Amino acid sequence: MAAESWIRCWGWGRRCPARPGLPGPGPGPTTPLLILLLLGPVAADITDGNSEHLKREHSLIKPYQGVGSSSMPLWDFQGSTILTSQYVRLTPDERSKEGSIWNHQPCFLKDWEMHVHFKVHGAGKKNLHGDGIALWYTRDRLMPGPVFGSKDNFHGLAIFLDTYPNDETMERVFPYISVMVNNGSLSYDHSKDGRWTELAGCTADFRNRDHDTFLAVRYSRGRLTVMTDLEDKNEWKNCIDITGVRLPTGYYFGASAGTGDLSDNHDIISMKLFQLMVEHTPDEENIDWTKIEPSVNFLKSPKGCPADVWQ
Repeated sequence: MAAESWIRCWGWGRRCPARPGLPGPGPGPTTPLLILLLLGPVAADITDGNSEHLKREHSLIKPYQGVGSSSMPLWDFQGSTILTSQYVRLTPDERSKEGSIWNHQPCFLKDWEMHVHFKVHGAGKKNLHGDGIALWYTRDRLMPGPVFGSKDNFHGLAIFLDTYPNDETMERVFPYISVMVNNGSLSYDHSKDGRWTELAGCTADFRNRDHDTFLAVRYSRGRLTVMTDLEDKNEWKNCIDITGVRLPTGYYFGASAGTGDLSDNHDIISMKLFQLMVEHTPDEENIDWTKIEPSVNFLKSPKGCPADVWQ
């Protein structure tokens, strides 16, 4: 299907008061978004980090054992990425740098939650820094390119933590977090800050904070939720919550960053993946999840524009 008919109406986002916990596993992919808007967020405890749920083979944790090691190659890195005892620096605060780090093993979990401890900082003043970090769950790995240091026309999920407004005509405040799902037919447009392929997003003031900054991504039964903890309050704030997302198993987790004429330090301190214990129907269990095509099904458009179904 052509890219222009695959998605026409760009996404939606909402902000709600800070509260602990991510929403629990939501309704399946056929639930209209309007119902979620009417009912509001569903409260539940976030994964508490107990070791029995932590999947170490998909987690990047200090002291970073197995990173770039031939004896236990759990993570590979490339480009400008450097490894220290305290952080993985994807790019230094220098111009024209690209770096990434990728999990070596594909993930076959149907339901998961990723917690990312990150830091974006540098000497640049307001709007004189860039470009940001991308978090990935994609078919291909270790493929550099123009999208925050990684390839365009990817297959899978991307969460962009964008710090520089390329299109100053847009009514949004940066830094800005957005989500994109791609089946390889869409190209990320940096000149428009990815507006036309964005499914949802929110403003998030994560740059040059003097305390820890965190992001959580949950995917369960077609529901994708992104939350942030940026205020040093040890509680999550809602950023993105959409249903109808279809992602296959067998893809790779990664993170990348890029700088251009402007720059920043882009650091990953940890990436922790947790398995969510979710019951699926017999029909769902019989699906070959590795054959699913990345897609999003909008049955209702909260922006008021005609709904599109792309898959």
